[in-house]
Amino acid sequence: MTTTTLSRSKRSAADLLFDLCNTVFLLALLVLTLYPVLNTLAVSFNQAQDTVRDSTFLWPREFTTLNYSTLFQDGLIYHAFFISVARTLLGTISSVFCTAMLAYTLSRKDYVLRGPISFIFIFTMYFSGGLIPTYMLIKNLHLYGTFWVYVIPGLIGAFNLIVMRSFMEGLPESLAESAQIDGATHFSIFMRIILPLSLPVIATIALFVAVGQWNSWFDTFLYNSSNINLSTLQYELMKKLQSANMSVGGTAESAFASSKNIQANIVTPASIRAAITVVATVPIIIVYPFLQKYFVTGLTLGGVKE
Repeated sequence: MTTTTLSRSKRSAADLLFDLCNTVFLLALLVLTLYPVLNTLAVSFNQAQDTVRDSTFLWPREFTTLNYSTLFQDGLIYHAFFISVARTLLGTISSVFCTAMLAYTLSRKDYVLRGPISFIFIFTMYFSGGLIPTYMLIKNLHLYGTFWVYVIPGLIGAFNLIVMRSFMEGLPESLAESAQIDGATHFSIFMRIILPLSLPVIATIALFVAVGQWNSWFDTFLYNSSNINLSTLQYELMKKLQSANMSVGGTAESAFASSKNIQANIVTPASIRAAITVVATVPIIIVYPFLQKYFVTGLTLGGVKE
């Protein structure tokens, strides 16, 4: 056997050991990641009393949809779902568009106010006005009690702006310069050249904003808790969870349910919590695969060089 053959044999053995260890590690990571998800799904479809008596593992032993029917028995949930979808769509589209426009402006090296404006946005990442000044500002802007309080305050986020600006700074400047020589305006350059080339980072920021909009409930509590027509799904789910916990005195063994047939129609805080978790996360899980292919590329800053 030659020296080269021995070297290849040793390298192959090392590679095999590395692959084995890597596979074992990834499988363990897969189990740790999937177990909470599958367990929550199983609990949400399991009969509540059975869950209390013995912990549910990866599948429901006593299958039931009672947890979900209890959750959705209130018609307000459907209206709140519509409001959440509307704020997520409108808030995401408007936020991504406004952030992209400002990011393009700040990515232009010939823009005079690039430094001061960037500093102002970065400053807000470290120091905020606080809850009470923000509340007073929203009220003085006449956004209190309106749907637009879900959209306008979140139009531009400092972190999203920095990510998008960094990506656009990596695009070749010659593209914009060539378009300007041909007579294109800045808005035309932004719409026809910058936006199509920035699709990965736009998809990434869109996912960030959409998840934030979908999961947000505190702004509903602050500004629209008295207006039931503008209540969101997450806020209604939060209220149901609090109601479940309060009605049982915080003990999992007790239950709240319909008084007509307490044995057949019983749910527990654990089962309601699992059902709420599934309802809150399923829409994002559905959307994520369509954006996943852009996700890694969008976060790779400075990867595009002229």
